[in-house]
Amino acid sequence: MVASLAYVSQLHSTEVDKLLVLCEEVTRATPEGAHRFIEPAPGVLSRAKSQQHNIIFGRRGSGKSSLLRKTAADLTVDRRPIAFVDMETFKGHSYPDVLISVLIKSLQEFRKWLDGAAVTPATKKSFWNRLFGTSPNRPPFNKSNTARLASGLDSLIRDLENQLRTPETASKQVKHTKSDENSGAGEMAVDGKVLGVGIKSKATLGAKSVDSTEVQSTYVSHKVEYLHQNILQFQNFFQDLSGLSNGPSFLILDDLYHIRKADQAKVIDYFHRVAKGNGMWLKVGTIKHRSQWYQHSDPPIGMKLGDDAKEINLDISLEKFETLREFLKKILSNLMVEVPPVSIKELVNPTAIDRLTIASGGVTRDFIGIFSNAIAQARNRGPNNHRGPKIGAEDVNLATGDYDPIKREEFKVDSDEDREQLETAFQNLVTFCTEKSKCNVFLVSQKLVGPVREAIDQLIDLRLIHPVKSRVTLKRGAPGELFEAYMLDLSQYTAARKVHEFQIVDLSASDKDEAIRKSSLIYNGS
Repeated sequence: MVASLAYVSQLHSTEVDKLLVLCEEVTRATPEGAHRFIEPAPGVLSRAKSQQHNIIFGRRGSGKSSLLRKTAADLTVDRRPIAFVDMETFKGHSYPDVLISVLIKSLQEFRKWLDGAAVTPATKKSFWNRLFGTSPNRPPFNKSNTARLASGLDSLIRDLENQLRTPETASKQVKHTKSDENSGAGEMAVDGKVLGVGIKSKATLGAKSVDSTEVQSTYVSHKVEYLHQNILQFQNFFQDLSGLSNGPSFLILDDLYHIRKADQAKVIDYFHRVAKGNGMWLKVGTIKHRSQWYQHSDPPIGMKLGDDAKEINLDISLEKFETLREFLKKILSNLMVEVPPVSIKELVNPTAIDRLTIASGGVTRDFIGIFSNAIAQARNRGPNNHRGPKIGAEDVNLATGDYDPIKREEFKVDSDEDREQLETAFQNLVTFCTEKSKCNVFLVSQKLVGPVREAIDQLIDLRLIHPVKSRVTLKRGAPGELFEAYMLDLSQYTAARKVHEFQIVDLSASDKDEAIRKSSLIYNGS
């Protein structure tokens, strides 16, 4: 009877209804949700706010946007010039229009900052508390100086908008030559075209002169030329902005991977050149193996990690299981604080927390999404079910299967260019695990290179496989060779558990490392 009452008071309570709504809201990072940010590791936030260029890596849903939103909020409260640009807006745009568009949006965001945080007094609580929950310590900036800088910025934006609307044109070069010749009598005429080059000539053999006219159309991007010629204007603006604020400014480019991979390094390169030595720092959030932030060319294009920018990696792998579990529990507890008296202890079995951690693969958004589905599963089975009144591991298994279509849809969106190859690579992996090795974990040699390795890297970022252990040796065979262990996403083998002798390695168990040291788990793509 007590268990039944607990079931009604927690799982079916209006507070849990509110929790479900809250879970829906936090799956997308917003400026208003910045106060909920929890650091995945100490020092991550301070690094993101530091005066250096950063590239923030993480799988979709790992917290990149949340970190960058929190960074933007803290810097705004400190009255630091800040612009936040969502790169998904420019998905499908081609170069150089994509760069001009991002530049326009960036300057428009700095313009909003000049109108708002730069001059709004700390006493205006309706502005500061509503957006940031606190007020700045630094005083507002001089209004006349701010207005003067804003006016110049408006002019830059108008020029860029005009360039964006202007169609590209081709330049035509005409070359006329005349030469003297001595030859026998006769006459010859030629009229032809080769790949956009028109050539007409007429020569009188035996005469002393030959006239030749060559017309050649050459494609020259006037928009690119405009960007090159006006880079000093943008640099001067950021120098003036730094002078106004008595400190650096920050440009956040979130979800870089949404624009064409071939254009990413060129976009970063331009902003890096604008920023260099002018008090502006870039913070770029993206998915690692879906991005190209640097090109080894002459001259190099983009930002080189280590030299030009520092890496911040937000992914916590299942290898650090206890650390990951406690981090995800903290996120869930933080949400429950907003809907008292709901608590993890009263709502979720300890085994279900472990299963949720495994099912999420360490991705925060997936953890919350599967948790929400697990509530629905537990509610549907009723209070008298043998599994008890709380969310259990089996509820999580079923919820993970329900969550799979969301991952698949995001997979289609994020793998647009090479979807077919990745779908084939993933299906090969699923077949290997469920039919050949009959285990949810597989091994890959650290020496593996080529298409199979590239596909595995991509599938990790697409959240369909998850790193388990970075260094594995076999019990027998392959002496000295090192392997890496990965887990197939739980959604792919919930049904395979019924297959005879299918082994599920429990990543929360103490013997998990020994359980994966088998040559039968080695996958090479064949």
